[in-house]
Amino acid sequence: MKKASFYDFLLSFLKLKTCLSISSPPKHPQDHPKKQSNGWKCMPYIIGNETFEKIASMGLLANFTVYLVSHFQMKQVDAANLAQVFFGTINFAPLVGAFIADAYLGRFKTLACASIASFLGMVALTLTAVVPELKPPSCTDATKQLGQCLGPSKAQTGALYLSLALLVIGAGGVRPCSLPFGVDQFDPNTKKDQDGLNSFFNWYYCTSTAALVIGLTVFVYIQDSVSWAIGFGIPTGFMLFSIIFFFLGVRLYVYVPPQGSIFSGIVQVFVASFKKRSLKLPSPHDLKLQEALLYNPPIKNDRVIKLPLSSQFSFLNKAAIKSEDDEIKVEDNSPRDPWKLCSIQQIEEVKCLIRIIPIWSSSIICFLAVAQQWTFTILQSLTMDRHLGPHFQIPAGTICSISLLSLTIFMPIYDKIFVPLARNITKIDNGITLLQRQGVGQVFSILAMVVAGLVEKKRRASALFHGGINGSSPLTAMWLAPQLILMGIAEAFNAVGQIEFYNRQFPEHMQTLAGSLFFCSWAGASYLSSFLVAVVKKTTSRNQVRTSWLEDNLNVGRLDLFYYVIALMGVMNLIYFMVCAHFYRYKGIQVVQVDESDRKEIIP
Repeated sequence: MKKASFYDFLLSFLKLKTCLSISSPPKHPQDHPKKQSNGWKCMPYIIGNETFEKIASMGLLANFTVYLVSHFQMKQVDAANLAQVFFGTINFAPLVGAFIADAYLGRFKTLACASIASFLGMVALTLTAVVPELKPPSCTDATKQLGQCLGPSKAQTGALYLSLALLVIGAGGVRPCSLPFGVDQFDPNTKKDQDGLNSFFNWYYCTSTAALVIGLTVFVYIQDSVSWAIGFGIPTGFMLFSIIFFFLGVRLYVYVPPQGSIFSGIVQVFVASFKKRSLKLPSPHDLKLQEALLYNPPIKNDRVIKLPLSSQFSFLNKAAIKSEDDEIKVEDNSPRDPWKLCSIQQIEEVKCLIRIIPIWSSSIICFLAVAQQWTFTILQSLTMDRHLGPHFQIPAGTICSISLLSLTIFMPIYDKIFVPLARNITKIDNGITLLQRQGVGQVFSILAMVVAGLVEKKRRASALFHGGINGSSPLTAMWLAPQLILMGIAEAFNAVGQIEFYNRQFPEHMQTLAGSLFFCSWAGASYLSSFLVAVVKKTTSRNQVRTSWLEDNLNVGRLDLFYYVIALMGVMNLIYFMVCAHFYRYKGIQVVQVDESDRKEIIP
């Protein structure tokens, strides 16, 4: 199939031919003998790469808005808009990266080039803090109050945008490929690797979150209190370590080649089923016999699990009906026109995607609650006592590390205590099912918003009592810890559960797309949060007669009511999720005939 010109331009821009010449894996499975998976032997390199990359990216981006305002002399509105566009783009970029990895490059090559792009982007951003010609002149507080600070020039803005573009390219390749590449190292056909994979998801997310904690605490403090140049330079060095770790394991990795464009295969199923919509399915009441009569060639890739025919969305099964017009190539048993005839495997993979979309959409509301810690929780902490002892004050941006720290602590507890106890009761290897794990996380996100509303009501009352409308509360910022701890536990159940759910339920050659969906959930939550703020602010203030719930002065507004609205949305979303989970069928479920009147569902 001919590649689109956009991707040709993107590949040539990245100089991929040069980059891919380093430790390039085989292009096709037949070019290399089957390699035994090394499982956990590869994990230090893959988890090390991910950990250093997370430390580096969070170290640079956690304080990004503050950097734009205080160091790059941008106006607050312009800085906020730029940061919002950048964070949204960096979360949607994995969709493009997943497509390129799955269709053209494979995960190893995409990871290699994306890591280098991230490193170059971090170097460029660090240079804007070091080289005087790449940043605006410094500005005194008095000049800032008069609004006479010189903003960045076009050349300086261009250098900044170049660094951000490289970071977006890097994130687009690293985020969707890192975890699936780790999954590739385990053989799903062996019990040993299956057991190792169960723990891999938890430890992967745990170490990544620990890296985020370091970025939110150590580097934010260095940037605020020591130097922006040093605060950016150290994370850039960590990114270099990330690349070194990744290439140290090239001799151990299992390389899964790209399987071609997954999107064209998806469209082919819908087109073929539409063309054959008037045909009748053979043996509609006997699924096993129907599977035998439809087009069902053997799977050529031994790392792809063959999916049985399912009864859900049976209209798609018509795409596998072999008519007189359908011609099969003798040499490889493939159809001459894939837009008229599709295999059962191809159809079932599309069904997997259709089943997952409703579950995925329910995660946005859950992350909407978790996302509030990066905005309003920080604003709350600014009006509270953040001192630890008489001489040290916690940076406002660091308060969110409580959530990440609780997640990091809770994950080993979940893996080593909760799962074995639950396994004894449920007889399920993971303790609870993947959907149950996500549902528990949604419950904790609702509780977090309820607690946040109660704490905000107490904070506001305390501030008004001690200092009036413009006063601060003498309450310690540790009052925010309960809601942040609940948010961390919500992530431990829902976010980690989502990652494992996508990687297990998506077809093997779509797993990079699965990884990108997780980041799209965060992007959707971020955009939904901005939309919800605008709607609430407009509907709660009528013609400026009364103040809205969301004001720049938290003591004037009613942030607690805003939190309760999100909690109510969470309850409604939980009901929606339970309905979707009820009708969901795990990958590999089929209906088999026991006798003429009794059938049951099984999981192979």
